[in-house]
Amino acid sequence: MKIKNFFGHLHTVNKHRWCVFKLSVRAGIPIRGLLHDLSKYSFVEFFEGVKYYNGKRSPIHFCKEANGYSNAWLHHKGRNKHHFEYWYDFALEEKAIVIPQKYAFEMVCDTLAAGIVYKGKAWNQKEPLKYFEARKDKEYINPKIQDFLVAVYTEVAEKGIKEVVTNKNLKRLYSKYVNNVSK
Repeated sequence: MKIKNFFGHLHTVNKHRWCVFKLSVRAGIPIRGLLHDLSKYSFVEFFEGVKYYNGKRSPIHFCKEANGYSNAWLHHKGRNKHHFEYWYDFALEEKAIVIPQKYAFEMVCDTLAAGIVYKGKAWNQKEPLKYFEARKDKEYINPKIQDFLVAVYTEVAEKGIKEVVTNKNLKRLYSKYVNNVSK
């Protein structure tokens, strides 16, 4: 284990969590922001992160490329409700269930923060929509949540984070696309 990977990964996790916390406060879910990704400090997640750390992308991607799977990811998605994979169940008739509002808001904050942290100065407000549209696993996301996310990321692309990531605006979009309430 390289000492620079240890501290680099620790710094990236802390920076990501801080960015998520700031966005979560804006989104009206400060407790979710405070508790966000605490499992990344667990042995299985942290030390795999150190081993595959490079600072440009999540170490999970590099681990999956090397091994075909990631123990850290399997651990992480099963403990963090802001990941749509947590809410997918092959045993249910409707496999991709609707994600509750507070976790959907945290998912938005998580995605925005991950892009900001990993892209750095190259990040721009169009990145989240471009990233989401390029995903190949959208069939595992409930269609209502997909519509909500597209609406949020489209607004971010057009207006920027400060105007879009507010509790009032996210509630409006969640009500419109998930609860089907027009306002």
